[in-house]
Amino acid sequence: MSSPVGEPTHNEPPVPDDPMQGSGQEDEGEGDSVGPAISDDSSEEPEEDEEEERRIREGFIVDEDDEEEEGADEEEERRRRRKRRKRRHRERAEEEVLEEDDLELLEENTGASFSRRKHRLTRLRRGRDSESPQAPSSSKRHAVVESSDEEDDLDLPKVQDIHNIWDDERRREDDEDADMDDMDNFIEYEEEEEPGAMDEEAREERRRERKRLEKERRRAMGSRPELTGIDASAWEEIYEVFGDGHDFDWALEGDDELPNDEEQAKPDMRYQDVFEPSEIRARMLTEDDDLIRAHDTPERMQLATSSLSRSATLSLNQSLTENDLDDAAQWVVTRLSSRKERDFFRQDGQFHRFLMDLVQAVTHALRFLFIQEFEVPYIWTHKRDYISYFNPTDLRTRVELLTLDDLWRVYTLGQKYRSLVERRKALDSLYSRIGVSDPYFEEVIRPRVDSVEAVADATEWLTMKYRENQKRQFEMHFHDDEEQQEVKKSKLPSRVSAYELAKKSIVANLAEGFGIKSHEIVKNVIAHTPEHLVDEPEVNPIAYAEQFVDSDPSKALAPEELLRRARMIIATELGKDPILREEIRKVFKLHAQVSVLPTERGVNKITEHDPYFNFKYLHNKPVTEMLETSQFLSILTAESEHLVTVSIHLPAEAKSAFERRLHDAFTSDNYSETSQTWNAERLRVIQETIDQHLLPAAVKWTREWLREEAEDFYCRASAQVLRSRVDVAPYHTPEMQAGDTPSVLAMSWGQGNPQKDVIAVVFLDEAGRLREHTKLDNLYDQDNKDEFLDILRRRRPDVIVIGGFSIATTSLSKRVKELLNPPPPDPSVSAWGEPTPPTTEETFNIPVIYVYDEIARLYQNSKRADEEFSALSTIAKYCVGLARYAQSPLNEYAALGADIAAVSYVEGVHHQIPIEKLLTALERVLVDVTNKVGVDINRAVTDSYYQCLLPFVCGLGPRKAQVLVKKIAGIGGTLTNREQFIKNGLLTTKIFLNAAGFLRIVQSTDSVKPSKSRRDEDADIPDPLDNTRIHPEDYELARKMATDALELDEEDVHDEHPSYVVSLIMNDEDNVKKLDELNLDDFAVNMYETSQDKKRHTLNVIRAELLKPFGEMRKNFELPNDWDVLTMLTGENQSTLRIGNIVSVIVLRVNDSFVMVRLDSGIEGVINAQYLADEPVSSTRNTVKKGQSIQGVIIDVKLSLDDDSFGVELSSRPGDVRQGDAQYRRVKHDDYWNVTQFERDMELQARKKRAEVDKARRVIKHPNFHNFNAAQAEAFLDKQQRGDVVIRPSSKGANHIAVTWKVDDKLYQHIDVVESGVDATGQGVGSRLIVDGSHQYSDLDELIVNHVQAMARKVEELMAHEKFKAGSEEDLHLFLKNFVAANPAKSAYGFTLNRKRPGHFNLCFLASKNSTVQSWPVRVTPEAYYLFETPAAGVPELCDAFKVRHLHESQNLSGAGGRGGKTPYVGARTPARTPAPGHATPGHMSVRQIGRTPNPYGPRPGAPSAPPPATQFGGMPPPQTPYAGYQTPGYGQPPPPNPPSGMNPQRAAMIQQSSGWGAPPNAPW
Repeated sequence: MSSPVGEPTHNEPPVPDDPMQGSGQEDEGEGDSVGPAISDDSSEEPEEDEEEERRIREGFIVDEDDEEEEGADEEEERRRRRKRRKRRHRERAEEEVLEEDDLELLEENTGASFSRRKHRLTRLRRGRDSESPQAPSSSKRHAVVESSDEEDDLDLPKVQDIHNIWDDERRREDDEDADMDDMDNFIEYEEEEEPGAMDEEAREERRRERKRLEKERRRAMGSRPELTGIDASAWEEIYEVFGDGHDFDWALEGDDELPNDEEQAKPDMRYQDVFEPSEIRARMLTEDDDLIRAHDTPERMQLATSSLSRSATLSLNQSLTENDLDDAAQWVVTRLSSRKERDFFRQDGQFHRFLMDLVQAVTHALRFLFIQEFEVPYIWTHKRDYISYFNPTDLRTRVELLTLDDLWRVYTLGQKYRSLVERRKALDSLYSRIGVSDPYFEEVIRPRVDSVEAVADATEWLTMKYRENQKRQFEMHFHDDEEQQEVKKSKLPSRVSAYELAKKSIVANLAEGFGIKSHEIVKNVIAHTPEHLVDEPEVNPIAYAEQFVDSDPSKALAPEELLRRARMIIATELGKDPILREEIRKVFKLHAQVSVLPTERGVNKITEHDPYFNFKYLHNKPVTEMLETSQFLSILTAESEHLVTVSIHLPAEAKSAFERRLHDAFTSDNYSETSQTWNAERLRVIQETIDQHLLPAAVKWTREWLREEAEDFYCRASAQVLRSRVDVAPYHTPEMQAGDTPSVLAMSWGQGNPQKDVIAVVFLDEAGRLREHTKLDNLYDQDNKDEFLDILRRRRPDVIVIGGFSIATTSLSKRVKELLNPPPPDPSVSAWGEPTPPTTEETFNIPVIYVYDEIARLYQNSKRADEEFSALSTIAKYCVGLARYAQSPLNEYAALGADIAAVSYVEGVHHQIPIEKLLTALERVLVDVTNKVGVDINRAVTDSYYQCLLPFVCGLGPRKAQVLVKKIAGIGGTLTNREQFIKNGLLTTKIFLNAAGFLRIVQSTDSVKPSKSRRDEDADIPDPLDNTRIHPEDYELARKMATDALELDEEDVHDEHPSYVVSLIMNDEDNVKKLDELNLDDFAVNMYETSQDKKRHTLNVIRAELLKPFGEMRKNFELPNDWDVLTMLTGENQSTLRIGNIVSVIVLRVNDSFVMVRLDSGIEGVINAQYLADEPVSSTRNTVKKGQSIQGVIIDVKLSLDDDSFGVELSSRPGDVRQGDAQYRRVKHDDYWNVTQFERDMELQARKKRAEVDKARRVIKHPNFHNFNAAQAEAFLDKQQRGDVVIRPSSKGANHIAVTWKVDDKLYQHIDVVESGVDATGQGVGSRLIVDGSHQYSDLDELIVNHVQAMARKVEELMAHEKFKAGSEEDLHLFLKNFVAANPAKSAYGFTLNRKRPGHFNLCFLASKNSTVQSWPVRVTPEAYYLFETPAAGVPELCDAFKVRHLHESQNLSGAGGRGGKTPYVGARTPARTPAPGHATPGHMSVRQIGRTPNPYGPRPGAPSAPPPATQFGGMPPPQTPYAGYQTPGYGQPPPPNPPSGMNPQRAAMIQQSSGWGAPPNAPW
């Protein structure tokens, strides 16, 4: 059979591949057809029959399905043509030799032997090779055997060893028969070609006769006469020289197989075999893309990410069912927003009575979204009645239950719930595979699994509890598995937790001795009243644990260790419990706090001008105040740069409350000593559960939750900015109608360099088509002016848009405005004394505007711009972007595709936001606005730029929009009505329902009134409703409304088009009045009562569309303000040009009264003469020179967008510049600021700087002196005894030394000693050594003996007291709690070392069982202990002082409750109880201050004791200056406000002036 031909060659008709089909004259088709006279001239070739020609012609018509096979067919055709050419050459050569009959006649007459052509067998084979393909395994000679139709009993010759020629006679006869068959076939083939050939039987008889005669002749002449005379010895010599003939068989093997290989069908080529996978994904040709195109579901609903993403993937979530809706609605409605929770869920909420209606609205929304698969714009436009409050008996009440943002939120939450449902199914599947029945899981845990985190916790809990069951379950074998031999494998290390080991040991039985199971504890926690009571042993924990000690001494563990392991078992089970984890997450969500501290690197790197300074020392900021800001993302960024460390924690009150809940659920109410000791053990379990399990998990979750909330906030803020940019109508002048697209002339000067840059001019018409573009050198030469004005006259643009990359753009704008509206001529006389002639220049009323150019900047260098306007320059493409933005900001942003995320909409951590999340938020804005505007489908097919909007139509996407355009183009490229989407198979059902109301089919003016073709149902008739937002399912409502408004009957329009009445009402001059007369509310009520359809909003939409189809619903075009334009042109903003900032400027011009300067950004500024120097200058030209670079303080910013004037006013007085601008550039820190740590680090930095300045090593002759720093001193004392001392240099300066002494192991106190009368050389110590300002010593030995060793003795005395407890403060807290729990009627207190403040102790006490532990500081001095400010000579006196103070407080503050907490050391005040140092305790003065008379001459309470610092003028008022703003305020005038700390008062007064700076506000520069 013939295959399609790729392209014809020469003029010869193609020869058929198969001779069986090549000619109607052939019957058998053996061999090749040989004509009587064959030559190279194609004109002499025999003509093909008509059937063959038709078949060849059909080969040139290639369908789309055959395009992929075309390349293979062309190669096959070329191979066949080469074979035909070789065959013709052989046939011509055969004609030049004698025929076979002549050779036989010569042999018979002469007796000689003539050589015969040996290639005839090959010709026979080639003739058969053109037939149908055979098995690929056959060789050439096998092909001859298989293709022979005659003499099947004959064997043809094969390739044999050369010695086989001496075989028996039978072999020779076979060879002779083969030769005869070759000759016979050849002669027969020629005879068949002759006209009038004999019939088949005659040919067969003649063939047999000739064969018999030939055999007889050969037998008579001897076998193989050509080998006569060659004996065996001769053959041996031939064999030695030439071999056996098989040496090159390897080269013939490929040739033998080649014909059959070529005949095999080549595999179909696919584009996956040609293109790179990335290219296939970019062109949306993957298998997933094909599935998305074919599936009848909106494209965005099939994707797991945004359709704008370059790596969008299919969503694998299953759809919800009707049975899931109720649970889904309850789950979604509680997570909508805090505003919904406030207005609907609270009893005092504004819309609390509509709560059930809100749930019903959410249910409807979920049904539309996930069951009927309608997208959000469809629901918002056509089903809004179902998400709004509608009561037929209360039509006046109108409540919008769900907003558009709420709908998107419902969709997002619905997707999360759908994922949760699948995870729940996986959890249930795991539980069923484990094969156990756990009532606690089924009744308590599983019903509370309502989040992804809960599913993960439940899975982890099941895995922990039933690990062995899982192992047995997964090691399964099927009945038909073959028995495998056991292979010895090396044992791999297994990860077995300590919990698993303990659970398998006897310790598990000991854990049961705690009297209550872990899940029972959890039930008590979540219940209002405890459901399970504690059943504890009768012996104490140690005695009970001794019962489980192993009898083998080598394996025995101490009872304390067994108890520890038992506590670990219960703590692990509690810590892994999903219910408790959910409870701690709720606590963190409400009460968690975030703190930030800088690392050692961050302390130096984060300066006051760094953005990170805002949170450098963030302290205890509630997480609830971080949800509506992106601050946490900045914190994470700083942490990733190793600049800060972030900690999330619970406040003490919240943590104590949670501990109390666990304590009440776990402990026993008995008061026996045994019960109290068991309660102490249970308290340890609670502490371990919280500290080692619940808190770390909650901190990790809170961190991720805060990050997601901050990302969502940033995405919402970016989407809001984008909506403000795209949800606007095209720019329109007062003469234009809203929604009309203007024609735009866009101009740009680029960088504004007159030597390099030209002015690009681009004109786009109303349809957005480029009509003209040109370049102008300037707008001052007459030729350029004439060309520019000629464009304006010919094109008459509606608006001129200016853009550029430098401040020089303002000059272009000014010049354009001058040419559009030339200034009036000067009425004065000309230079010759004659009046000035009146001007005849034409004026143009064309507005000149700036637009946001961020999209144009992206467009000018994009691939899209190169494809659309390859001939334009880069700056001209930039102008095209400006013009398009003025015509349709929506279209410009939509055309960006995935690059829309490259635009920074909100200042902040743009790079920290996941691109998929940001694209989703931005895409939803484009979807909303696109469907709000509608898309002209016919224009989208022909206009590739406008086609960018089509993917955002409801139901569509990039893939479905692509195939829709191709289908429409395939049926002619134009649609007449919306019915064609279904009739022509352009859209599937769900996609049509989603998209139909948003795809416009604009009607021409001559088709406004549909023709009378009601009877012709197949005709495509324009319908005016197809150019409205009315959905086809509501067409009948629209027609009904139009009929009622026109007061027509059905009989009046019976023979007309169904929408004929619609065209009538649209063209009716009184349509507004007629439609207003309709009572739509009653109509909506009737429809609801009849069919339960809610259509009130839909009826209002229909009315609006009948009046103005697709009326403009967007707000007016938004123009940038003066600061926006300044930022676009220069990059400066209100932060960089803040008044008070110091900038570098270059002098441009020097005048007598002012100096013109230029900033680095190109903005020009002015410095008036009085601001050049501190003293009056006689001449500005002697003060500064042109081209000089100077520093200036910004004192005013003057912006005028109408006049294209942008400038600043500066002061370069040295006194002003000297003050710096740090206070103006400093970043404001957060309100939650760790002041103490900030000041401490600032002091450390100052010390380091001083130490770097003073690096001289001190030399003090004393055995305890070493040139150590603090760390080296501590390392040296680490192996010394308590009380040992190191004297070392101080980082505070040359007049300080530091004394470090060892308080306890790993605890050292550093004492700062001030030297008086220090030696300038640093070789000795001062004459007086002062410690703490109150202790003075004459030398170092006295200081060591009387200060350090005295303090050491005080420390030893207190540590030896019975109330002192070694260990940490937390250990002391636990001891006090256990003691009070065991002795409820008693209180307890104790002392412990303060590890954070060496040389201090903590006095911790617990007043009662229900109170919290409080800590008071005890300071140690050489002479006494100090409890706050109360001295005590010894430890007994210290205890007495504590009891007296506590008694006073408990008596005076008995009504304040038992709350308390750890006392901070700053100010040494207990919250709400203990006063600050030097102040009275509430209700009672301290012991030392009773009866003390206040000093009437002393400072007022709270006033600073030191006098205020003197001014720079020695306390005198500043001298008056002759310049404005510097006069001393006169009498009767209010005093000037206090200047900022460290600022020149004169400069402060200058900046505080509202205007002028010595000149009128509007004075020219």
